[in-house]
Amino acid sequence: MTIEVKVPMLPESVADATISTWHKKVGEAVSRDENLVDLETDKVMLEVPSPVDGVLKQIIKKSGDVVNANELVAIIEEGAQATAAPAKAPEKTVAAANNLSPSVRRVVAERDIDVSGVKGTGKGGRITKENVLSAKSVPVVEETIGERIEKRVPMTRIRARIAERLLEVTQNTAMLTTFNEVNLQKVIELRNKYKDKFEKSHNVRLGFMSFFVKAVVEALKRFPAVNASIDGSDIVYHGYFDIGVAVSTDRGLVVPVLRDADKMSMAEIEGSIADYANKARAGKLTLEEMQGGTFSITNGGVFGSLLATPILNSPQSGILGMHKIEERPVVEDGQIVIRPMMYIALSYDHRIIDGKESVTFLVAVKELLEDPARLLLEI
Repeated sequence: MTIEVKVPMLPESVADATISTWHKKVGEAVSRDENLVDLETDKVMLEVPSPVDGVLKQIIKKSGDVVNANELVAIIEEGAQATAAPAKAPEKTVAAANNLSPSVRRVVAERDIDVSGVKGTGKGGRITKENVLSAKSVPVVEETIGERIEKRVPMTRIRARIAERLLEVTQNTAMLTTFNEVNLQKVIELRNKYKDKFEKSHNVRLGFMSFFVKAVVEALKRFPAVNASIDGSDIVYHGYFDIGVAVSTDRGLVVPVLRDADKMSMAEIEGSIADYANKARAGKLTLEEMQGGTFSITNGGVFGSLLATPILNSPQSGILGMHKIEERPVVEDGQIVIRPMMYIALSYDHRIIDGKESVTFLVAVKELLEDPARLLLEI
């Protein structure tokens, strides 16, 4: 019996999707609920699982094709057996396709390459970057200017959407950035003292992000305009604190949201961020997990950034940029001492947040981090 495989219902506001990667070839056995193909939208990656056990009889839509909800993409022969056992090398290739290194995943995403047809020559049949670069699933235009070579590769849908949103923000908001620096000595001392017990008790690592989320939430309570957004000619003041945390992936930056962050413990914050990061890098984040948000935090410091101006995550009116922790000489009580310092930046929409409010908000974040006991006492 033949079974049709169709595009599932797409998330709201997503018009169509692009066939990204087929994980099975025609003639191969498939299991019920096994992922057959990845679909790329302008927001998230979606998986299409097999509805039955059987054999993939026909692939109707190839990588790069644009499809709509409920559109036919493949046919499965239910209950059938593969005509021949797959060769050893392709088995390794399929296994490797599900365990690609970060650098390989980035090339795959940038070029929309179907790795199911790529033979891995690395250890244990793993797919290498060179293997992927030799598989041109999208048109790559190579131009020679004298002795210099340029290559043109189409943007992925997600990268194109990111570019579009960033351009919209710069054109449609009165964005301004204010800066400050934070002495993280007490946060680091507190973290070093309790990180082992924290991890043992909660089974999650104690990072810096939970301190920043807590400090941001407390500061937002004091300055509600920073937690607001513009809707037409209205200002919407949100009575809740949904904090977006930017996560870098091979396909670009995504911002999953911590819902009701004011009600979360530090362990819950750290656990949620870790889960989101793993899902984001595996392309498993749902649209619902990235929608909404009243304020965002981005951490360029993990890549070594000393100072930068973050761009607003529209329609939010504020975003906090964290940066590299660096030991620098500072003056305390008339003495020069070495302290772990971090520059922080608040980008904000000047249409609803004035200069005084933005500066005092950032000072509040600074003071809470420099005396983390105030986070527990909420003072």
